[in-house]
Amino acid sequence: MGFILSYLAQNPFAYLFLALAVGYPLGRITIKGLSLGTTAGTLVTGIAIALASSAVFGITYAIPGLVEDIFLMMFMYALGMRVGPQFFSGLARGGLDFVVIAVITCVSLVLICFFGAKLVGLPPGYAAGLISGSYTVTAVMGVAGSAVTSGAFKLPEGMTADSVMANMAAGYAISYVLSSLFTILFVKYLPSMFGYDPVKSAKEAEASFQSGEDSGALPGTAGASILGFTGEQIRSYTVEHQELVGQSVQNLFQKYPHAAVLMVVRGDEVIEAKDNPTLQMGDVIGVMGRYGDLVSKGTEVVGTEVDEPRARKVDIEVADIHMGKSEYAGRTLEELGRQIGFGVYLKSLFRAGVAIPHLPGTVVEKGDVLRLAGPTWCVNQAAKALKSVPIVESAYTEVSFMAVALLVGFIIGHASVTISGIPFALGTSAGCMMMGILISWLRTRNPEFGGPTSEGARAFLNDIGLSMFVAVLAAGVGPKIMTSFQGTVVIWLAVLGLLGALVPPFIGWLYGLYLRKMNPIILAGACAGARNSTPTLNGVQDVSQSAISAVAYPVPYALTSALVLILGYLAMVFS
Repeated sequence: MGFILSYLAQNPFAYLFLALAVGYPLGRITIKGLSLGTTAGTLVTGIAIALASSAVFGITYAIPGLVEDIFLMMFMYALGMRVGPQFFSGLARGGLDFVVIAVITCVSLVLICFFGAKLVGLPPGYAAGLISGSYTVTAVMGVAGSAVTSGAFKLPEGMTADSVMANMAAGYAISYVLSSLFTILFVKYLPSMFGYDPVKSAKEAEASFQSGEDSGALPGTAGASILGFTGEQIRSYTVEHQELVGQSVQNLFQKYPHAAVLMVVRGDEVIEAKDNPTLQMGDVIGVMGRYGDLVSKGTEVVGTEVDEPRARKVDIEVADIHMGKSEYAGRTLEELGRQIGFGVYLKSLFRAGVAIPHLPGTVVEKGDVLRLAGPTWCVNQAAKALKSVPIVESAYTEVSFMAVALLVGFIIGHASVTISGIPFALGTSAGCMMMGILISWLRTRNPEFGGPTSEGARAFLNDIGLSMFVAVLAAGVGPKIMTSFQGTVVIWLAVLGLLGALVPPFIGWLYGLYLRKMNPIILAGACAGARNSTPTLNGVQDVSQSAISAVAYPVPYALTSALVLILGYLAMVFS
């Protein structure tokens, strides 16, 4: 065992993937309906390995902080890409409530830890450590430490700066581990504890954030290329009416704009409509149109309906097309359909990232996004007329653009302003998330923006990013647990740490549920953000089988990231 743990310490790669390999199945184990979740499972596994290594064999793990940063930034960016289109509508609909929940959570956590430490007689330093650990914001220890070293905190007689910092680290270690684990379990199951079905609540929340149009996913987001239900069909008929003989496929479309001949079968020959063939008596043609029209008029206009798979074998593609500087801008959908709509049908119409009714008289403007479905060559033909390119689901991701976005997000989050010795910054992880939100929001207005982004790649970054982050975190925190187990102090640290971690989001939950009547899953996302806990958000998403809770996460997350630093500094000063 010592050899194995020593090998893991010398080869952090092996430690990280062992934590994932064991943590994922551990997190999926369900006991009476309860489970840790893959993130918490990885955290527990990582801590167990690091703790056993340190306590039994004196082995510690040294994993560069850069590894933790890289995976956290990728996760936050991927999460922002997923929820961006809904973030701004979430801010508009519940922005004030999100701010109130953030303030309630942050202030109550600081008060519990500060006065709790005073009440039980813990020496200076423990309160700041409890605040930092309970909030899982390590930076609080940084600003609290600056209060000690700068002289803003007056050292009591007989205490040194090192002893205060040691107390701070002890409070942090105990409360951080307990908070990281139990906050995930507590917040993710809050909806169920109050009698709400999390999956059902998530679906209701998703419906409330839609425009009311049956439009499917927004442009540039997951699910945009799903065909879904359609009233259009392709049926095959034998040409038996003399008036069709000698007519080209394009001529027939001008006469019958709600139907299009896509295939012509002539004996053993199969002719695609893009060649604009001329019909002959006895041809079998594949006609795409509305089901009701084909049933009521197909036989009357064309001839006997027959079962000819070759005439109906047409691959249908769904693509989003951004209206460029085209001569067709400003025309109605009915006019557009007659002029360039051969073989395609309009599934959705988006303006400024919002689905709008697509009625025959709706005027299409420059900048609109049309979601068209039809054979690939028909979609390409329509896109060319609109001075655009069809955006379809792709397995490719434009990595260079993603790299630039992450760089800009990091720089924005890293920039800070110091006021009265307290640094104020958005935070690099929040900066990367906000870039993901902004880019995905812009893609709903123009899906060409930023190049293709594979949903599979985004989902992988989301999952592996968070899991690797908590695995690295566990390696550093695990060994510190043992050094904090001293007398009854550890009991008080555990009690106050848990109270500070769990009571504040519960108060915020009660405010949102009973005073503001918020959707339980949206509220749980706001509580996760107010608790500054990304793994908790992931837990809410797991239990609700939806990412909708993340629309409430960024606002309280960004606010509390700054507010807790101020309050943590003041807590140290007045300790």
